[in-house]
Amino acid sequence: MATIPKVVRDLIDAFERLPGIGPKTAQRLTYYLLHAPKEEAKALAESALALKEKTVLCSVCFNISETDPCEIETDPLRDKSVIAVVEDPLDMLALERANFKGLYHVLHGAISPLENIGPEELHIRELLPRLKDGTIKEIILATNPTMEGEATAMYIDRLIRPLGVKVTRIARGLPVGGDLEYADETTLSRALEGRKEY
Repeated sequence: MATIPKVVRDLIDAFERLPGIGPKTAQRLTYYLLHAPKEEAKALAESALALKEKTVLCSVCFNISETDPCEIETDPLRDKSVIAVVEDPLDMLALERANFKGLYHVLHGAISPLENIGPEELHIRELLPRLKDGTIKEIILATNPTMEGEATAMYIDRLIRPLGVKVTRIARGLPVGGDLEYADETTLSRALEGRKEY
């Protein structure tokens, strides 16, 4: 039986730790890089390192960015009266594809008691200072239509409703149990247009 060199095995193991990558895909990626030009492997490694070294969380909306505040927060063409609250940056990208032109607040997760994730592990409390000056007229709760997303939306609604800000929930154009990042632009556009008071 042939043995796999340690460096090959180490890279296969590293790929397997990534979400959605099983053993077969990890092996395919490793052997692809083994036979790819050295420059391609080097570019991949440099991009992964730059990702960690050159990105920050926006101190306003908690989006992943190269600047603080991020480009969305400083864009003068954005509607500064509306904030869409999303679970993660991929959900924000999905709403961008649907041409949402307001601001965002990225929670980096959802309330999940089974996984020991409570409100304090998310960026929920950081939303409150953004509502103090009266600029924000509407909060769109755009968490995923899952049990965790619904629990998170309910928690946020109870937290901010006393502040007098209109709270809406994206419409049910999205399948229950689905994630925003996998929805098409039409479905997301309809979900945004059909939102209603929470």
